[in-house]
Amino acid sequence: MSGENRFAFFQGKIVPIEEAKVSIMTSAFNYGSAVFEGIRGYWNQEQGQLYLFRLREHMERLWQNCRLLLIELPYTVDQLCQAAVELVRREEFRTDIYLRPLAYKSSQVVGVRLHDLESDCAMFAVPFGDYLDRPSGARVMVSSWRRLDDNTIPPRGKITGAYVNAALAKTEAHLHGFDDALMLCQDGHVSEASTANLFLVRQGRLITPPVTADILEGITRATVLQLAEDLDIETQERPIDRSELYVADELFMCGTAVGLVAIVEVDGRPIGAGTPGPTFTRLNTLFQAIVRGKEPRYRAWCTPVYPAAAPSSVG
Repeated sequence: MSGENRFAFFQGKIVPIEEAKVSIMTSAFNYGSAVFEGIRGYWNQEQGQLYLFRLREHMERLWQNCRLLLIELPYTVDQLCQAAVELVRREEFRTDIYLRPLAYKSSQVVGVRLHDLESDCAMFAVPFGDYLDRPSGARVMVSSWRRLDDNTIPPRGKITGAYVNAALAKTEAHLHGFDDALMLCQDGHVSEASTANLFLVRQGRLITPPVTADILEGITRATVLQLAEDLDIETQERPIDRSELYVADELFMCGTAVGLVAIVEVDGRPIGAGTPGPTFTRLNTLFQAIVRGKEPRYRAWCTPVYPAAAPSSVG
């Protein structure tokens, strides 16, 4: 097994990673005109299998988001899924990974526009552990930076240039000694964390901001909502005030990179008992089993990378 990535999907084929290069004149590099996905792969040592979690849903969202920037992909969703599996299989990873598909304006021209430009798609994968290693829960602050709204740069689109907004909030939190930031919409309601969706629990009800709160329409968020329904946990999508964060019984964030992480403090105020709560723990325990292919009921969400008879190690 290689400890780093060796290949990339680039210009329609899998090539050595050092050959996957773009010019500094590339439109996407200069103007942020690209959309991307983050897809996690989870290694199951007992099964000798690596599972890509909700691969098709991610590729469908990539295709959908391309419409926002007039990116015309030369590949179907099926072809993108096949390329992803083949790329990761070639890497021979036996560890958790992160897969990054990127659809971008590939023309080498100077000029701010989306029309009359060529498009392409690339992918690479890297070994990836915990994005935020906080098993006892994360400490966050409400950022002074507001979330971009849908009529500025659509947050639902995973547009590369828009992530400067998240980076400003994340770094502000880091410089103030926190693990992450929570961001407010332009109207002052709670949106989400810097790069993760947000849930709170009050009086046994699981609550999350609606898609109209300038959030990413997260695939992990949708997963949590489905699991809550399956576990008979009452859910509600509605606007959330900043002050409601402080009086919540539980808070947690979720996303492809971060997984599920409890929030135990906001702006110096402890949340609940200041430890991960029971609703979060119940959901997270099930989620961790699902992503590693241990729950047959949810196996359709997990795409195996290696043939069933593949050994658990490479000789």
